[in-house]
Amino acid sequence: MRKALRWLLSLTVLIGTVSAAGTATAAGPADSGRSTESGTATTAGPADSGRATDIKDRILAIPGMTLVEEKPYPGYRYFVLTYTQPVDHRDRSKGTFEQRLTLLHKDTTRPTVFHTSGYSVSTRPGRAEPTRIVDGNQVSLEYRFFTPSRPQPADWSKLDIWQAASDQHRIFTALKKVYDRKWLATGASKGGMTATYYERFYPRDMDGVVAYVAPNDVVEHEDSAYDRFFAKVSTEECRDRLNALQREALVRRAPLQEKLRAWAAAEGATFTTVGGLDRAYEAVVLDFVWGFWQYHTEADCAAIPAAATASDQEVYDTVDTYSGWANYTDQGLEPYTPYYYQAATELGSPSLRVPHLKGLTRYGYQPARNFVPRDIPVRFKPWAMRDVDTWVRTQGRSMLFVYGGNDPWGSEKFRVDLGARDSYVMTAPGANHGANVEGLTEADRTKATARILAWAGVAPADPAKAAPLRTFDPRIDEREPRREMTLRP
Repeated sequence: MRKALRWLLSLTVLIGTVSAAGTATAAGPADSGRSTESGTATTAGPADSGRATDIKDRILAIPGMTLVEEKPYPGYRYFVLTYTQPVDHRDRSKGTFEQRLTLLHKDTTRPTVFHTSGYSVSTRPGRAEPTRIVDGNQVSLEYRFFTPSRPQPADWSKLDIWQAASDQHRIFTALKKVYDRKWLATGASKGGMTATYYERFYPRDMDGVVAYVAPNDVVEHEDSAYDRFFAKVSTEECRDRLNALQREALVRRAPLQEKLRAWAAAEGATFTTVGGLDRAYEAVVLDFVWGFWQYHTEADCAAIPAAATASDQEVYDTVDTYSGWANYTDQGLEPYTPYYYQAATELGSPSLRVPHLKGLTRYGYQPARNFVPRDIPVRFKPWAMRDVDTWVRTQGRSMLFVYGGNDPWGSEKFRVDLGARDSYVMTAPGANHGANVEGLTEADRTKATARILAWAGVAPADPAKAAPLRTFDPRIDEREPRREMTLRP
């Protein structure tokens, strides 16, 4: 009888425990008030059991995680951190390096967005659009080999898309023990590419992917899609105005180069990597039209001076505004060596036909290898992007790609075929490289928002009325894209 009573009592406790856990796991938008703004979590989720309640203590209890600083922000906790990563995920004997990341903490009962720019990470608190939509936490990661997240000495052969995806996988695995709700990966431009590559190599980690304006250069030397874009974008009048100014900059190469030479001498700028001032000058000029469409709109065409009547200074200043004379100096290139190395080894880079510049160009669009120091070995791997493209089209799941209708980088975009599940490609009409869900047509915006909320586990009762769970806050939300004035995504 006593044995039966003890068994019944144990069963009752077990049922109660399972019931409580199930209730906590089902927490949705109503739990968003459980903020840890004061520094201590007011309510612990299932993963909190038996652990310290302060989120900083829980994060720093993760082996390899180090606090750099904590910055206050209303309604959140914001941490700048480093995490110890292996230089080579295939061979841990190759050493380690410290990879920088940030954590915008709202609550462990909210979904988490894993954000990457594909470059360095900002240490200023900020929400990517999906973070605002799902009202969640955000982890932002610095891409390996961007300083300070660079192994010393740098073995550049360990900079590839698989190694970078494995960085994300290790951080996700470590943080999932604290943030045990749904996770989404996101990023814009190279960050969108990064989120896509992560999903390709670790498809079981994320519950959804939102990739913005992500180029997909499947065949490195076939870039006719870009030529078609520039032949049709906007109006003929606008295209002619831009092309004429670009042509004029090459016609006036000699006097404008004197201005660049004087500026470089005053600034201490050098041109060793690219191979001299003349090569750098032409590279900037060739980026001019691309740079205009990457960040500007048809309405800005009127601000471009008429080539025939513009002074040398006006032509010089206009090119500087839209593509930037500093970008191909050694000092401008050095922070982006990791990007150019990847473009030269896996990602590929665009090359355009420019018939309006016939007889004026000496070098044409230079390959990415020209922007990488010569002491770094480079070997292109043509199979890398083909593999990702095939996987996305045939096996991708819960993926959303957002492009801008007037963004040149969208000329070669990701596609989803019949093999992909619950995946979408949407284009914001007239948008540039800052395209986002908000800029989609109403029908696409509603559908995209509903899918993002569903993937995050906070789906609305009526998907036809889906809307972000938090309003736009200019103090913390990203509105403008990361500006890479030269030909970088």
